[in-house]
Amino acid sequence: MYLPHVKVVMFDIGGVVLRSPFIAIADYETEKGLPPHYLNVSITSRGSSGAWERFERGELPLFDFYAAFSHDLSDTTNANIWYTEYCERKRMACPKLPEHLRIDGRDLFGRMMRSATSYDTNMLTAIKNLRVAGKWRVIALTNNFGGYHGTGVSPSQEIPAAELEFLGWQGGPISDHLRELFDHFYDSSTVGLRKPDPQFYLYACKESGVNPEHVIFLDDIGMNLKTAKQLGMTTIHVPIGGTLQAVKQLEEYLGIDLTTDIIEGYSERTKL
Repeated sequence: MYLPHVKVVMFDIGGVVLRSPFIAIADYETEKGLPPHYLNVSITSRGSSGAWERFERGELPLFDFYAAFSHDLSDTTNANIWYTEYCERKRMACPKLPEHLRIDGRDLFGRMMRSATSYDTNMLTAIKNLRVAGKWRVIALTNNFGGYHGTGVSPSQEIPAAELEFLGWQGGPISDHLRELFDHFYDSSTVGLRKPDPQFYLYACKESGVNPEHVIFLDDIGMNLKTAKQLGMTTIHVPIGGTLQAVKQLEEYLGIDLTTDIIEGYSERTKL
């Protein structure tokens, strides 16, 4: 369905434009003999008071985050309760859960970040096509860590070069190349808000001078999409391994070819 009123295409980063860091969590769970999604359930269930969300909002220096993240994920007392509830919601048998667990937050976070540096070729091609077309602004709305590096970062939060290398962040948490793909780049750790808080979306819209109903928003996480839809945005779910399908859906909404590599110029293809 062609949507002529759209003015902005808004992208999540991890799991959409870049490889999902949560794939590394799944690998880590397998390595540790944990049930699928055990650590993810623990992270999300802690909510705004947990180390992960606090770090994404720019409230914790990196090394303080490591300690708090380790503590959060090693807490089997709460994690087992949350995972049992998760199994009940999913109507699945609950497997044997760990009595004791020791998670190294730095090790896990490092694996997540190093695994999430590669671009998804389908999304990269789509973004380049959108930029060449020049008809829509292209915006990033991401729970991320760019606020911990670069100009304006306090000495207490500046990340040492060796640690940047450990995380695969030699060019910083957000590389210049990634930023330059977008007209505007809104990072949770810089803004102090994170998805799915509606205020983060509204902040990005206000700063960009656009109403939510004029936005198409792509994300890999259901709760983030739910908030966007409630605000009036058109949403596209991007599942793991499903980026081409998501780009095809975006093509239908915009009426242009987003899958063909553009070397020189731009050709529009109507898809009404």
